Amino acid sequence: MTTFEEQTKHVVNALYYDLLHDDEIDNRCLQTDSGGPVPFAGELPSDFDPVIIASRLRQIGDQCNMDFERVSSQALAEVLTGKMEKFEAAVDSLSRSWSDQNPEMVYERAFLSVSVKLMMHILKKVPSMFHPSQLITVINGNAQVKNYIEAHGGWENLDD
Repeated sequence: MTTFEEQTKHVVNALYYDLLHDDEIDNRCLQTDSGGPVPFAGELPSDFDPVIIASRLRQIGDQCNMDFERVSSQALAEVLTGKMEKFEAAVDSLSRSWSDQNPEMVYERAFLSVSVKLMMHILKKVPSMFHPSQLITVINGNAQVKNYIEAHGGWENLDD
């Protein structure tokens, strides 16, 4: 059986690959076409398709409508100037603020949305500045988010 942490690694790597190769493939079709050239090692459960889950995670990220260039946050400003060690603090701060302002948006969902959207933003601006391990660490290191995903039946049931 694959651990949550290993599954997160596969999902984030699929998302990263999808975002980097945005021009080469129609990633919005990944929901129905999971035969993409995404490399995965190890045994995964048969109902676990990282490419489909990455597509769902990207859709969650698309729900974030923040303009990161205009948001006032010290941690975010540091991330945008290359201090990626502040990525987790920026995501946490922005997620809490967003979920506080929008009661229908639970913190865990806001966290996933903001983290993915910020990853997308950084990859568009300076692709070499971001490595998937940063998002993997942030998700796996947040017990509240991990519990939220597991309470919904794991990655494979996120947004079902």
